[in-house]
Amino acid sequence: MTGPSTALLTAAQRDDLLARWNEPHRRYHTVDHLAGVLRGLDELAAAGAAFDRDAVELAAWFHDAVYVIGAPDNEEQSALLAEQMLDGELGAEVARLVRVTADHDVPAGDPDAAALCDADLAILASPPERYRAYAAAVRAEYSTVPDELFRPGRAAVLRNLLAHAALFHTATGRARWEDAARANLAAELHQLEA
Repeated sequence: MTGPSTALLTAAQRDDLLARWNEPHRRYHTVDHLAGVLRGLDELAAAGAAFDRDAVELAAWFHDAVYVIGAPDNEEQSALLAEQMLDGELGAEVARLVRVTADHDVPAGDPDAAALCDADLAILASPPERYRAYAAAVRAEYSTVPDELFRPGRAAVLRNLLAHAALFHTATGRARWEDAARANLAAELHQLEA
C-alpha cells in the first residue's frame, strides 16, 4: 500500500498513520478502506482523470487518520494532523482536501477534491454483497448505538446522499459508479425502513 506519494512521508510518519488506521475500535474506517480509496484513485487516474496525485493520495492517507466514533470533528482533527506532519504548501493542500471529505461538497473546478471524494465514496458502488459487508461494518462501528437510534440516523444519511443530483464529481466516477451506488443506497434505505 505504498505509492509515489508515500515517499513524501518519513518511515515514522507512515508507521504512525498505519497504526491509526489499524486502531481496534475501527470496523469500516480501517486500512482496508484506505486501500479502497487508493484503488479508486488508481482507477480514476487510469481513466484519464487529471489531479495532483501526490496531494490527493496523501489526503487519502490522512482523511480518516483521526477517527473517534461519533465525533463531529474527525475530518478537522485529521486535517490538523496533516498540517502538523507535512510542511508548507503541501501540508496546507492536503489539509484542505481532508476538510472537503467532511461533507463531500466539492468546489466547482476542483479536480483534486473531486477525485478524493469520488474515490472515498466508490465503496457505495460495490457489488451488492460487498456493499452489504460495508454497511455491516458501519453498523459494527456504531455497535454501542441502539437500533432504535441507529436506523433512523443511518436512514437520514442515506436519504441525504440520494437527494444529491450526483454523488460523484468526476466524469469517470459518474459513469462507472453513480447508478450502482444509487441502487445500493436505495436498497439499504428500503431495508432500514421496512
